[in-house]
Amino acid sequence: MCKECGCGLPEGASKEVVEVFENILKHNEEYAKHNREHFEKHGIFAVNLMSAPGAGKTTLLETTLEALKDEYKIGVIEGDLETERDAERIRKKGIPVYQITTGSACHLDAALVHKAMHHLPLEELDILFVENIGNLVCPANYDLGTHLNVTLLSVPEGEDKPEKYPLIFKTSELVLITKIDLLPYFDFDLEKVKEQIKRINPQAQIIALSAKTGQGFEEWINFLKNQLNSNKNKEK
Repeated sequence: MCKECGCGLPEGASKEVVEVFENILKHNEEYAKHNREHFEKHGIFAVNLMSAPGAGKTTLLETTLEALKDEYKIGVIEGDLETERDAERIRKKGIPVYQITTGSACHLDAALVHKAMHHLPLEELDILFVENIGNLVCPANYDLGTHLNVTLLSVPEGEDKPEKYPLIFKTSELVLITKIDLLPYFDFDLEKVKEQIKRINPQAQIIALSAKTGQGFEEWINFLKNQLNSNKNKEK
């Protein structure tokens, strides 16, 4: 249970604890709605990237920025407990980025994202990526107001993660299975994992890719472009 926000409830939690958690989520929903209003006002397509630590979010983001930055204006919000290392990697790409350091909170919430947004040139952006804190549990509980939730699952993590941590897969429109260049070295049945994800969330789209070799990366980029264009058409 995150001491900073109360996310996740212990078994047998008291009525008072439950009420506090429900109030936290209600407050978060209000900020998420406010964030969506900002995105719509500025014509921004917002993407929330979630995963366990080490699944390759920042590497995926770096490669994605290289593929899109000549065609779209992009901003990034980075979330970590400590350090600005990931933000520094993004700045080297010439992309506006704001780092959120939470100290001990295990996820980003809508209020933190809202504050961070005002440190970016929103009026100039087409796409905003939010790289959430590495965690397969807590981020799934908090709507950030983004248009798209994406969960990364890397081959080295093992094929049992969707069944162990189903909520984050249920709340994601897209699941990226990353580091597939390592498939020959791990006991990871790709088709079995896809079946597990589909049982948990039949509507989820799944793309297997490698940021290192580029395999499957074009499918990911095309997916993003299609989602962006679809969002623009809805706004018209």
